[in-house]
Amino acid sequence: MSSPFPRRAVLTAGAAAAATVGLAPAALAKAPERSAPFTLDAEVLDGGEQIVSVTIDATRRGGLPTGELPTSIFTVHARGTNPLTGEITIDVDRSITAVSADHRGRITVKLEHGNGVEGAGTLGWMGDAGRNVQLDLEYTITQNEPLPLRGQGVPQISSFVQGDLVSPEVDAFSSRVSASGTNYRLFSPAGRAQRDELPLIIWLHGGGEGGFTEGGVEYYDNETQMRANRGALGVATPEAQEIFGGAHVVAPQCPSAWMLDGPAFEPLVDEIIEEVAAEHPIDRSRIHVIGASNGGYMTLKMVVENPGVFASATPICGVVQEYYDSPGPLVPDAELTAISTPTWLIAAANDGTVDPVANTVHAHELIEGSILSLYDTVTWEGVDYSGHFSWIYASRNDPSHDGVSLWEWMAAQEL
Repeated sequence: MSSPFPRRAVLTAGAAAAATVGLAPAALAKAPERSAPFTLDAEVLDGGEQIVSVTIDATRRGGLPTGELPTSIFTVHARGTNPLTGEITIDVDRSITAVSADHRGRITVKLEHGNGVEGAGTLGWMGDAGRNVQLDLEYTITQNEPLPLRGQGVPQISSFVQGDLVSPEVDAFSSRVSASGTNYRLFSPAGRAQRDELPLIIWLHGGGEGGFTEGGVEYYDNETQMRANRGALGVATPEAQEIFGGAHVVAPQCPSAWMLDGPAFEPLVDEIIEEVAAEHPIDRSRIHVIGASNGGYMTLKMVVENPGVFASATPICGVVQEYYDSPGPLVPDAELTAISTPTWLIAAANDGTVDPVANTVHAHELIEGSILSLYDTVTWEGVDYSGHFSWIYASRNDPSHDGVSLWEWMAAQEL
């Protein structure tokens, strides 16, 4: 396997100086030269990861009052560049909703975020490749007016230096590469991971989060399967962890797309399971597999190829029938009929990407004892998403059957 495409986790010193220095206006021209680092604070929302704030380390400025500050003090500009093509896909001023300082002198600049907010995302979509890429982000902060003083001190900042992208839920997953070269992320609950046999949950991402080659360069980042949606993150939340009594969560990244050759990719996922089991005590009777779209297909392929291994399977808007130029059904009826793993299928009736009747409903009719959650649309917290985004419901533990939620059902399954 060729080396992963290099990308900038932190801008080089020269680029950072060029991209993140906010020149003080005339009112600040006589202030001493003082620089401050800042972080990009991200959160994975239902529609993907966004920068929700920047945090400026002004701990050495002195004299900064604690509490709310005027939103007019700063301007924040975002620029995002596709690392493969060099195309600038974000170039906007971010709307500031609040500014505050804590007792340690850290200034948090909250930014408008949410579905449809321009320039807030961390990923770019490459339509021709059908893939997400993590953008190279350059944020510029400019101080427009003096910071308020409390007593002695010179809190004015003449320049700002961009630091890390901080996304706590994503960062809780360690970045790994299997012995054969497959990227994956691993979450292990603190305190219990080394002494108790815990369940293992495997999240299989959609087609947009796999690796691909562009212009002869391989892009395989071990990032997009975490940042494109909350699929892996949902089962690592405190709520889910309490239901499972603690669980390891693995998020492999396909080198391309699972649907291209599920049987060939299945051993790669098996290898990751064995590596995690060698490092942590895993309860082999409680290994669960869940995935969406491409990963919904792969979820079914995992249980077809490994009968009797998984305690549960949750395919979300997956494909079982012919797709594009496939020579036949991706999961033939005979394979669906033979599945004995407890299965909960999820889709939305208005899915315009994968026909829910021909695929999800059809699979439900053939998998004995399976549960089906077929939503009319994908609507969450008042926002209408694409009908293909039914994984949002799973990541929020919304599906329910006979009064039992999805995560409760999964946690109750055992070989």
